Amino acid sequence: MKVLFVHGLMSSPQGNKARYLAERFEARTPAMNTGDFRGCVDQQAAEIAAFQPDVVVGSSFGGAVVLQLLIEGAWRGPTLLLAQAALKLDDEARLPDDLPVLLVHGRGDEVVPVEHSRTLAATSSRAKLLEVDDEHRLIELTRSDALADLVQQAKELWEGGE
Repeated sequence: MKVLFVHGLMSSPQGNKARYLAERFEARTPAMNTGDFRGCVDQQAAEIAAFQPDVVVGSSFGGAVVLQLLIEGAWRGPTLLLAQAALKLDDEARLPDDLPVLLVHGRGDEVVPVEHSRTLAATSSRAKLLEVDDEHRLIELTRSDALADLVQQAKELWEGGE
């Protein structure tokens, strides 16, 4: 399975989640200049066109980038948002109501409150939110097959809804 990982502000292609995904999938994690949101969206849209992933995973800031890709129609496929930070950038952010999206957020997140994912998930009848016992980095997901299972769940959620 081809997975595009869109990293967060404090991460990179060498981060835990990027390495984890690369070990289990045909994965790409392009390095981004996270100081340029629009540039990140454009870069990831080009990456989607070139790589044609099966699933797109966005983490924290990367989740906000992926949401923008969904809104603009640059991505319309299986989506997993991890501790997404879209509401930190736009307090009126909304998920497209016609697309199934899987959100995962740690209840112990002190960087992006879990309430942000609850609020975002409530904007779409097709969203599914899973709250986990973890913090912002969701490191526990990479200590087992949990993150790989979530990628598969995002794909199944899409396939079940289309």
